[in-house]
Amino acid sequence: MQTTAGLSSAAFFTSRSHAATPKARILETKVISQQPEFYHGWPTVVRRRNGELWLSWSGGRESHVCPFGQVQAMTSRDNGTTWTWPRVLLDSATDDRDSGVLETARGTLLVTTFTSLAYASHLEKKITYTDWTSDSWRTKEMPQEQWSKWNAVHARLSDTERKADQGEWIIRSTDGGRSWSARIPTIVNSPHGPIQLADGRLLYAGKQLSTDSRKIGVCESKDDGLSWQWLADIPIRTGDRNAYHELHAVEAANGAIIAQIRNHNEVNKHWTLQTESSDGGKTWSEPHAVCYGLPSHLLRLRDDRLLMTYGYRRGPFGNRARFSTDHGKSWSDELTLSEDGTSGDLGYPSTVELADGNLLTIWYEATAEQRLAVLRQTKWRIE
Repeated sequence: MQTTAGLSSAAFFTSRSHAATPKARILETKVISQQPEFYHGWPTVVRRRNGELWLSWSGGRESHVCPFGQVQAMTSRDNGTTWTWPRVLLDSATDDRDSGVLETARGTLLVTTFTSLAYASHLEKKITYTDWTSDSWRTKEMPQEQWSKWNAVHARLSDTERKADQGEWIIRSTDGGRSWSARIPTIVNSPHGPIQLADGRLLYAGKQLSTDSRKIGVCESKDDGLSWQWLADIPIRTGDRNAYHELHAVEAANGAIIAQIRNHNEVNKHWTLQTESSDGGKTWSEPHAVCYGLPSHLLRLRDDRLLMTYGYRRGPFGNRARFSTDHGKSWSDELTLSEDGTSGDLGYPSTVELADGNLLTIWYEATAEQRLAVLRQTKWRIE
């Protein structure tokens, strides 16, 4: 299959120069999670058409890797000044990780997740994380009480049942989040979930997590998220292996679709790569490097600028942002949204534009005092 359809990186990137850099004024930064006894991970926030904010994440956790993850959510009707108490949307028999959220044109709420057995190797080796160093985790022997608890959760399913339970999922609500469907398979997963295109299709750029190939690409839904079909592979950059993860996409005002990729290849390791499609997602250009930091969330603002926000996992640890004024062809110099993190166990920021033009960015971050992570948000504006 042809993967570029005549669209090359050189053709798309008419200019590699940086866009003019706006200034950011941080208005407020605070912790918004309300259950300090749990680890909170990998959130996504969306602003509904009625102005309500929906935030989902993986909660109920003991640590970065554990068998206890649940899909949780809370809402705000005052632009993030206050949040409701968390509620559990999904709790499978294994670890439910990451969570994206989207409101479709029909008003349907979609929340994504995937089930993981990453904790099983820790259980087998009887080790657990202590903290995150500059580029890796420290581990220690797991206490017997902790091992017994993990094993009790693990034993709820047989080996065959656990394998069958693995997958990439979406749940739907057609009543504003009061009730939710059973899990629907989505073929791919990525932390911030799918987007909706101008033609009404839902497009999900992501990675297959429960197949041997674990390929990256895009799938689509033409029925408001009820079913998903594979649409296209995303090519691998020349010289790379398939060490791509955690994609997110946005449709620019000129119709181009921009997808960004977390890269773990040796060239541009821990950078964000970018690929583009000019034909509705059927074909994609070869990925190219954008900047250090990962993973990214993409947002089209009301003035048609594109915004990318991303974690910054080297000192000073925090979160950064860049803008594009030319539909993703070039990006501004980076803006600092936070730089007071104590380790690289943070990030996955996502952003919404509020009615007054201010921006609200939410991410997760491990605290200095313990391994547990909280949800933080910053409200900021462009000057």
